[in-house]
Amino acid sequence: MKAFCRLFEQLDGSGGSIARVDALAGYFAAVPPADAAWALHALLGKQRKRLITGRRLREICLERTGMPAWLFDQCHAQVGDSAETIALLWRPAHPPESAAADRQGGETRPLHVWMEEVLPRLASLEGPAQAEAVGELWNGLEPLELLVGNKLLTGGFRVGVAQGLVLRALAKVSGLEESLLAHRLMGGFAPSAAAYRSLMAEGRGEEPALSRPYPFFLASPLDPAALAESAPGDWLLEWKWDGIRGQLIQRGGESFLWSRGEELLNPVFPDLVTLADGLPDGTVLDGEVIVWPQDAPVPSPFAALQRRLGRKAPGAAILRECPAAFVAYDLLESEGEDRRSWPLAQRRQWLEDLRNRSAPARLRLSPCLALTSWQQLDVLREQAREAGAEGLMLKRLNSPYLVGRRRGHWWKHKLAPMELDAVLLYAQAGSGRRANLFTDYSFGLWDGEGRLVTFAKAYSGLDNAEIDELDRWIRRHTTERFGPVRAVEPLQVFTLAFEGLQRSKRHRSGLAVRFPRILRWRRDRTPESADSLASALALLGEPGAAQR
Repeated sequence: MKAFCRLFEQLDGSGGSIARVDALAGYFAAVPPADAAWALHALLGKQRKRLITGRRLREICLERTGMPAWLFDQCHAQVGDSAETIALLWRPAHPPESAAADRQGGETRPLHVWMEEVLPRLASLEGPAQAEAVGELWNGLEPLELLVGNKLLTGGFRVGVAQGLVLRALAKVSGLEESLLAHRLMGGFAPSAAAYRSLMAEGRGEEPALSRPYPFFLASPLDPAALAESAPGDWLLEWKWDGIRGQLIQRGGESFLWSRGEELLNPVFPDLVTLADGLPDGTVLDGEVIVWPQDAPVPSPFAALQRRLGRKAPGAAILRECPAAFVAYDLLESEGEDRRSWPLAQRRQWLEDLRNRSAPARLRLSPCLALTSWQQLDVLREQAREAGAEGLMLKRLNSPYLVGRRRGHWWKHKLAPMELDAVLLYAQAGSGRRANLFTDYSFGLWDGEGRLVTFAKAYSGLDNAEIDELDRWIRRHTTERFGPVRAVEPLQVFTLAFEGLQRSKRHRSGLAVRFPRILRWRRDRTPESADSLASALALLGEPGAAQR
């Protein structure tokens, strides 16, 4: 556990990727496979299971220390994290014999013992027995161990290391290709010494599970200069669909649907699993999961898909009202053979042949769009909303299917976001390192009766200097307090950008906003000049009251 805590400290204090990879590689090379497996599980963001809530740890801390609740809460408001607050406030008594005996040569129990025995045992206890056991554990820990242990308990362990850096470190230790390691990790990694050895084994390793998807190839935002030296005919152009990325797999007589987030979606989309049952054995398709009624010219809005995502076992009514489709745009495996190294033009031809031979109703092909000159590109992009898409995809016809984000092969050219000027109404402090700053904001638009109605929340888009300035302004202009939320004088105007709007009965404004963010602080605008709900309805193409 000490080695893992030192790694956490190194990663948390380092901003350079080279130093982080070196720290990770040093750790994986030095620890036993069982510890490496659990560290990998946590670093990849898989350790999210909440064994004990932060609220319960707060109760135990207050009970064992006699500290007043207001003092803990004031400290928590500055720190923003229960695990870190306890690590800073806890003053251990003399370590009991059981805790002292747990240390040998200054080393604590290995990480895998913590994850497999120590923390689950604490979670299994209740009431006073749990408080006693947690307090006893805390007494035997150093502050850094206390911090990391509590983060693992609450499911809040995060250190901000991208998966790519972890893969680079594993490749450095094993001598294997990053793409091979990425593939072996797809479909879930159950932490154990055997699983780690299999991951790092030379050669092909064990036969992969039938359900294992391939690592996804990701597009980059379009750099127009990158197209200058190529001809439009070198590229495949298609719509960028507004669904969730997925892989549809048929192997060994079994069907699987995986999301890009490595979530198995079979229970959520039984209709697509049935679709995959009709594919030839040894087939893997890359595409988009979307709601698209069979006789509709365009797919349904993303909100319809969200209705499906919120149900683990959809009933007959929701299957009928929100029928799912799989829009395929790439073929990764056919006849059991990995086709990713073949050029996209060939993979696309195989995909079209497959669609012509086997045509399940809910399997759609993403159409190829005609492009004869680069001047047409933005014209086509503006037609995306009419097609129910969110922009364009450009893919080199000679590109292989790679792993992760590799610039130059695939580009995404999204629609320009919608924009509205809104008034700041409420603010709330952030979390973690921003716990002592107001960084979460709620904005309003004018209704038809001259009132500001809450429209959207946003917490990104300002730089650090603007956040500091706005935080000071909020503290000086607070009018009411609702727990952690501050109502402010409605004086500041901001331009919000967002990807889409949808009618919603759950929101006071009657509208749900997709991916809102702050585009700019409009110091030149007065609140009276901000936009209205009618302005938002106009973006939807609906009539409304006159804009303000």
